Amino acid sequence: MAPVPDLDRSRPEVPRWTFLTHHAQVLLVVAADHTARVADIATRVGVSGRATLTILADLEESGYLTRERVGRRTHYRVARHRPLRHPEHRGHEIDELIAVLKPQV
Repeated sequence: MAPVPDLDRSRPEVPRWTFLTHHAQVLLVVAADHTARVADIATRVGVSGRATLTILADLEESGYLTRERVGRRTHYRVARHRPLRHPEHRGHEIDELIAVLKPQV
């Protein structure tokens, strides 16, 4: 199967699969920039705006993000001390993942 083309032509093509889920990637983008717009998050992750909204809602519902309206914009904050969800990784927190991957804005 051919790689999925990236929406942002300034970046190389996105491979068919990656080591991190879209949920993890959205979380890392928000950690890097809590003011990022949904469209910007979607572009950086390589998913649709609708998929991004679903992921943001999942993360908020599970307590990994909080959302705040600031004027006409929504700002998201990462709950950095929440445990990772997989049973094998529950001894680790979100902030450890963020620290290792150092998201770039």
